[in-house]
Amino acid sequence: MEPESSLLLAVSAVAVGGAIGALLRFGMNRIIGAQIFPWATLIVNVTGCFLASFLIFGFGTDMSYGVRSFLFVGVFGAFTTMSAMNLETVDLMAAGNYVYASLNVLANAGLCLLGAILGRALAASSLF
Repeated sequence: MEPESSLLLAVSAVAVGGAIGALLRFGMNRIIGAQIFPWATLIVNVTGCFLASFLIFGFGTDMSYGVRSFLFVGVFGAFTTMSAMNLETVDLMAAGNYVYASLNVLANAGLCLLGAILGRALAASSLF
């Protein structure tokens, strides 16, 4: 297969996987909804992390580049961003890099929360 067709196949796999992941997340939000606590997001994030970890560590070496692109960049990328961060953290822990694993968790949680707070503040301000 030529590089251009291989790239087109990977891009197509990511696009289709992304559409599926986004629809699954939308469906979960519709089914579970949001009350006082964001249960749908928590369930999506925990489920996505579990499934992505199970699949990559259980079958990752047997998966083609296209299948990995479809699942991990496409489906799980659209379904949840927590899956990527947690897979990277587990990989750091497995390599014995506990300081970097802890830093990854704290930085992602803290900076994402800060970004959300700042985004909300900007949206509510007269600057936007």
